Parts: sequence; structure tokens; C-alpha cells
Amino acid sequence: MTPAARVQAAIELLDAIIASARDGGPAADTLIARYFKERRYAGSRDRRAVRDHVYDAVRRVAERPDNGRAAMVGLARERPELAALFDGSAHAPAPISSDEQGAEAGVVPGWLKPLFAAPVEQEKLLGRAPVDLRANRLKAAAAEVAPFFPEAEPVEGLPDALRLPEGWPVEQSEAWKQGLVEVQDAGSQLISAACGVAPGMTVVDLCAGAGGKTLALAAAMQGQGRLIAADTIRSRLARLNPRAERAGATFIETLLLDQGHEERALESLGGRADVVLVDAPCSGTGTWRRNPEARWRLTPARLDRLVGEQARILDFAAPLVAPGGVLVYATCALTDREGAGQVQAFLDRHDGWAAEDVSTGAGRAHGQGRLLTPGHDATDGFYFARLRAVA
Repeated sequence: MTPAARVQAAIELLDAIIASARDGGPAADTLIARYFKERRYAGSRDRRAVRDHVYDAVRRVAERPDNGRAAMVGLARERPELAALFDGSAHAPAPISSDEQGAEAGVVPGWLKPLFAAPVEQEKLLGRAPVDLRANRLKAAAAEVAPFFPEAEPVEGLPDALRLPEGWPVEQSEAWKQGLVEVQDAGSQLISAACGVAPGMTVVDLCAGAGGKTLALAAAMQGQGRLIAADTIRSRLARLNPRAERAGATFIETLLLDQGHEERALESLGGRADVVLVDAPCSGTGTWRRNPEARWRLTPARLDRLVGEQARILDFAAPLVAPGGVLVYATCALTDREGAGQVQAFLDRHDGWAAEDVSTGAGRAHGQGRLLTPGHDATDGFYFARLRAVA
């Protein structure tokens, strides 16, 4: 592919990504993989260049653009070397006219800006994310894992964490194949640690997904006790089993829930859990470093639905906790409606609960919990709170 053809390919991909964001379709990575699967003539340098163009354009624009050309023209207005490739030659985009408007640059969609927690450094939300690892204590300590990754640096406050540069191919490493490490953002590791689980406990990960935090809890439990990973989406939960096998965490139980009727499957656990983790579905505003096109998917109506769903999950999670037990609420979101406001609303609805301070050495106290941000903590953005059943 010529450099100009790569720009045209990026425009075509951006058209698909914009439509998918609007209609709730596949993520950008999936669309890019499909695009090149159908175009075997594109070499590795072509694929890398096109992908870079696409993500540079996506990161630059807060509001969903009208089309892919508008996104790329906006980028080209800032990069003369890119603008020169709009030359109208074979497989190249048409020249940019003097009055053609490109998409406007921005970080946060205008409607969303006032909803962010006040301490969030909004201009830092789109930086490149490193690759964080968690040494799997079921098989190895961090000191034993470190020689596999000489480029890695420790992460302060997390003895099991190692940090690698962006894009490091962890899954090609022998340590990953042997189950000695998991890829897990440091913020997610901090939340898992805040659960305070120990061997012999009964623990429920209520929105387990593919099980990243479940595996961290399994390691902290040293394989002893009862650990239930529950979710309403079968395909996500199915991804946990091979991960647990590789990690040596075969004592994990999985539980598929019927959305809207979750209590039926959870009835036998009522009042028995020492710890319940609710890693609730959310806006994902804390993960824009990894998923910048998520900004184009979020709408006020979708945020309203998510806030309602979070409250509903908290309400059926609370009865699972044993007297004196702990409910940990977490979201990879940075809006107060999903974080501090959601926790306060739960405490207002339910008597017999008290928020506990979580001394993680990272983040900032905010409302009844803690806030982690890319700008302050070099992690994905999270809000979490630890609530104790006191009556």
C-alpha cells in the first residue's frame, strides 16, 4: 500500500467504527481485524500504519464525527505531512478543499464534562496505557517472575505488580503460557486487594465477566475456600474457565445468572458471603486510554440506564453478605453518578451498612470511597468503596 492508500484505508475503517459506535456494534479492534483479514495484500507495516492513523484520529475527537473523512481531515489539519497525502491519486483520498471542515479536537464530550468527579484530570484521560502484570501467587512470586521480563518495573504499593511498556506481547512469553502472570491494570489489582479476602472465606464476584479480578481473588485466597464467579453473559463467563485452568485456580465455581431474575440463582448464598465484589457495568470512562472510541458510544440515555442497573445490582448483592462481611463496589468509571453518588444512594436506601476507609497507598478519598485516575495514579480510572455490614 502507498502512504496515501493507507490514509484512505484509515478513512474507510473510521467510517465503520463511527457507524458501529452509533449502532452498538463491534469494537474498533474487531473491525480493524476483520478489515485486514479481507485484505491479505496488506503487509505488517501497512497494518501498523493504518491502525496508527485510525487511533490517532479516534483519540483526537471527543464527539462522534459525522464520518471517517471528517475525522482524518481534522487530524491532517494538524499534520502537514498527512495533509499532503490527500492528493487524489489512485487509492488516495481526494484533496482537502480550503473550506472543508474537519472534526473538532477534544477530550471529553461536552455533555459529559460536568458529570466527571471534580478531581479527575480530564486532559490526561487519553494517554497511552502501559501493560501491567500481576504475578500469580498460586504459582510464583513477583521476584520469580521478574527475570522473564527484564524491561519491567515494579509498581509502588503492589508487591505482585510489574509494569511493561505499551504493546508488550505478554501472551507470547513463557511466563504467561505457564500461568505465572496475568495481564491486569494496577488499578484493578488495587481493587482486588481492597476486598481483603483470605484463605477459607466464601467470596462472590458478582459481575465477574472474563474473571480478571476473580483470578486475583483466587490467588489471595491461596486456592482455599469458596469463590463463586457470577455473570449474566454466558460468553464472558466461558472465557474464565481456560484462564483459571492456566492459573491453577480450578477451585473457582462459575454461576450463570438470568438478568432481571438473579436472586433465583443466588438464593442459596443469602447471608453467607464474607466478601461480595460488585464490579458493576458502567460507562467505561476510566478506560479511554485503551478504548478511546467508547466516548462515541456513550449517550445520556445509556448513562441513565447504567446508573439504574448499578443500583439494582447493589440491592440484590447486599443480602448475600454475612453479618460483619464486606461489600466492595467498583466501577471503571469516573462520573460521580456511577461512583460517589451511587454509593451514597445505596447507604441512604439501606440501614446497617458503614463505609470503611481503604488505605491502598494510591488514589484519593472521594465521597465514601476512593478515586483512581490516569493523571494521578497512572492507572485506568476507577471508583471503589468498601462497605461493612454492621447490623
